[in-house]
Amino acid sequence: MKCPFCGDFDNKVVDSRLSGESDVIRRRRECLECGRRFTTYERVEDILPMVIKKDGRREPFDRNKILTGIKTACQKRPVSVEALEEIVDSVEKKMQEDGEKEIKSSTIGETVMQELHDLDEIAYVRFASVYRSFKDINEFMDELKDLLNGQETQILKGKKK
Repeated sequence: MKCPFCGDFDNKVVDSRLSGESDVIRRRRECLECGRRFTTYERVEDILPMVIKKDGRREPFDRNKILTGIKTACQKRPVSVEALEEIVDSVEKKMQEDGEKEIKSSTIGETVMQELHDLDEIAYVRFASVYRSFKDINEFMDELKDLLNGQETQILKGKKK
């Protein structure tokens, strides 16, 4: 493993732990050249589906693209990096469990939006505004109204209990 600080390849593993749902191994390493410590994560490489883009192109599933989009939507929101990683892990796991060789990008986007809706409504609206490419302000307002109606329904259910 290459040290991110000095670039040397000589290092030792100081600590190993299972992370998340025991599907990732977290390793603390110490560079033997500069003495600095860094963390690596090891996961089994699963065969993931090809993603069918809106224009018909196909490309390999890339969890980093999802993480980047979610990070952008959650910018300046009180959402931890761990919560973002959990969303990406959840989406990736769903794609693996489906067992499909190809999956539409819209399916992935809808799954991400549902996860964000449950996590942070502002991040959800931000993601939806980019993902759904609203054509005008009315489409955007309709989405906000649906979100607000869902909140009112939850409030009413809470009062009935």
